[in-house]
Amino acid sequence: ESAVFEAGYSQMERHGLQARMLAIADMTQPSTAKRLVVIDLEEKKVVLRTWVSHGQNSGELMAERFSNRDGSHQTSLGLYRVGSAIVSPKHGHALLLHGLDQGVNDGALRREVIIHSADYVSAEFIAAHGRLGRSWGCPAVSRDDMARVIDLLADDGLLYVAGA
Repeated sequence: ESAVFEAGYSQMERHGLQARMLAIADMTQPSTAKRLVVIDLEEKKVVLRTWVSHGQNSGELMAERFSNRDGSHQTSLGLYRVGSAIVSPKHGHALLLHGLDQGVNDGALRREVIIHSADYVSAEFIAAHGRLGRSWGCPAVSRDDMARVIDLLADDGLLYVAGA
């Protein structure tokens, strides 16, 4: 976990960015793990640890394939600036994502890759299916966590999506 944090932090520095909140989605872990961690960099502490989905064409339990292509339905790796809170016609309250890594995740806005909530991100879904449900490439969180994720990350947070 510390290696993934170090990678995310060094990406932040490489882009010359500062943020109070850094979210890390560790796609090297199975979707049944609480693999989304939000770190308050000023307080130097974890403020949220929860589930996050990966794209349906990235894999089943594990995310193994990644893409920046339209229509791939895969997760994109790399560093994102979290934009404003929006209301998605399909998903309700959500957060825009601006991919900062050229050719890796810079198609996020065009692909409509956002942080949104979904019923398939829940303990009940894991119990029934042995894994989380999967998105079309969005890092989706549980309905219970969405308001907190917006509160922590909207407008100036960063998200680092790590993969194998």
